[in-house]
Amino acid sequence: MNGKTCHRGADPQKLATVLLVSPFEEDHAALRAILHRSEWLVSGAKGILEAMTILAGQPPIPVVICERDLPMGDWTALLESMQLLSCPPHLIVSSRQADNRLWAEVLNLGGYDVLATPFDRAEVLRTVQLARLNWARKWESIAILSRSVRVF
Repeated sequence: MNGKTCHRGADPQKLATVLLVSPFEEDHAALRAILHRSEWLVSGAKGILEAMTILAGQPPIPVVICERDLPMGDWTALLESMQLLSCPPHLIVSSRQADNRLWAEVLNLGGYDVLATPFDRAEVLRTVQLARLNWARKWESIAILSRSVRVF
């Protein structure tokens, strides 16, 4: 945790945007198809710079799904960049070669989870919803703590 608070005026419980960062158009199409009748809006980026531009906007985006390998870096570079945001989203790494080694690396470095591609509808819905709930609880707790701390 970077010690910053989420103070952009948005209610984290009502956020419903997921950002997919992937150079593969088939991943973007698949995620849009999975989430088109859900509470989720899908935003897309092809690389890290485009993703960070989207994430710097308002309101905060709670969940990012990022392809393991990107044209100008990888998921670890995005995770590092996201930590500079006032309300860093939870990062879910996607890969065609998702395995226990990748899952352990993602968790150890501060990511939220791993999704195998091609995407499985039930797994995507479950993982994204849990990540959003966890993110909202985290920032709600930080906001409560920051309001209760008094400087003398």
